[in-house]
Amino acid sequence: GMFYEVIQSFPRVEENAHVDSHINIHRWKRQSESLKSVDTNRASMGQDSSEPGGFTDLLLEEGHDNATQIEEDTDHNYYTSRTYGPYDATSRDLWVNIDQMEKDKVKIHGILSNTHRQAARVNLSFDFPFYGHFLREITVATGGFIYTGEVVHRMLTATQYIAPLMANFDPSVSRNSTVRYFDNGTALVVQWDHVHLQDNYNLGSFTFQATLLNDGRIIFGYKEIPVSVTQISSTNHPVKVGLSDAFVVVHRIQQIPNVRRRTIYEYHRVELQMSKITNLSAVEMIPLPTCLQFNSCGPCVTAQIGFNCSWCSKLQRCSSGFDRHRQDWVDSGCPEESKDKICEKNAEEVETPPYSTTTTPPTTTRFRVLTTTRGSTASHLPTSLPTEDDTKIALHLKDNGASTDDSAAEKKGGTLHAGLIVGILILVLIVAAAILVTVYMYHHPTSAASLFFIERRPSRWPAMKFRRGSGHPAYAEVEPVGEKEGFIVSEQC
Repeated sequence: GMFYEVIQSFPRVEENAHVDSHINIHRWKRQSESLKSVDTNRASMGQDSSEPGGFTDLLLEEGHDNATQIEEDTDHNYYTSRTYGPYDATSRDLWVNIDQMEKDKVKIHGILSNTHRQAARVNLSFDFPFYGHFLREITVATGGFIYTGEVVHRMLTATQYIAPLMANFDPSVSRNSTVRYFDNGTALVVQWDHVHLQDNYNLGSFTFQATLLNDGRIIFGYKEIPVSVTQISSTNHPVKVGLSDAFVVVHRIQQIPNVRRRTIYEYHRVELQMSKITNLSAVEMIPLPTCLQFNSCGPCVTAQIGFNCSWCSKLQRCSSGFDRHRQDWVDSGCPEESKDKICEKNAEEVETPPYSTTTTPPTTTRFRVLTTTRGSTASHLPTSLPTEDDTKIALHLKDNGASTDDSAAEKKGGTLHAGLIVGILILVLIVAAAILVTVYMYHHPTSAASLFFIERRPSRWPAMKFRRGSGHPAYAEVEPVGEKEGFIVSEQC
């Protein structure tokens, strides 16, 4: 990996990043072809072009026919890639000539065009599907790639990228070098214009672009590739061509409060053949169906799209278990729930198999792991498994038949509950009536009810004498004069 400076610090950049090398077993097959060795003789150096233009500015070599050349058509599980050679008309059609676009929509990023190992966040005007997830923000880097992760850290080259040609490019070494992008509402085009390698300027300038379309397609277009990509040194910077995605897992560190460890697991990567990247070539990557596109249980568990799709009723989500929502999937107990492969609403239709799998040869896929540590400021993710009550409810729903004894017991239990509720209501009414009577008697001491209780309850009251006070006819001051049976009532009280 290589550290990058992120210009915009929102969302917060993870400063302390640690890379762990882990290799995990995975059941999917990554069918990208292995890289082939090519002649290491240096190609002729290209010249900087003062007038940027389209493909017509470059001359093709003589001695080749112009027939259609699809160099590669590979299924990568999530994408199907098609590589078009320099003599294919499709490669020209896939190139977007930014110079002919509306000038007010074409933006030249001034900082990226004059710095080395920098990245900047760019907002999209549309939802871009990437591995089945919809993105509205990306991070454009000077090194010839786009970072697609939500957690922004400094080691952007590790995973979660769209890389038409990731290398150690430095736009600051040439005045002609620019990083431009164009968004027309349905597509985003990012173009690296006349960029040079920082550690080998004499190889010449590179001009290439990446186009992201709202239907999920990704197109790599190459206008100037002065040297074979396989000859670019990866000593000071990784060299990659393809796609990558990962999921983030947050772990608590028990010894350090309020600190969490973020581990980024790369669950899939598309690696294109670097030897096919030449002048005037193009690569089109078409997204394949994923489990995330299903929003109900039935279509999810019966899908035959090459993934082991499962439905999680708690999250109301369909997944293979390996996507950006991996932590939610595990924390919510979805792997255990998905073992049944039966939708609750269709439980009575058990005789018809609700799920069928497609046979895929078992192979291994490498997981690349990037770990970061930071103070915890986010809310806690759910960590509990389905409760026992939920399990009982699920079992009850799956059992359509009930015995007579069970029905009688349920009826008896219902009668007992009804009687208990009625008794509680009667008790509450009695207490309320007593409170109301007490309040009434307190405010009406001469009423029949008050006198009734007073006459029948013997009591000893101190004998009182009254004397006038302060000249007010309605005021009387009371002083005890001794104990005597009964009451002394003053006319002025």
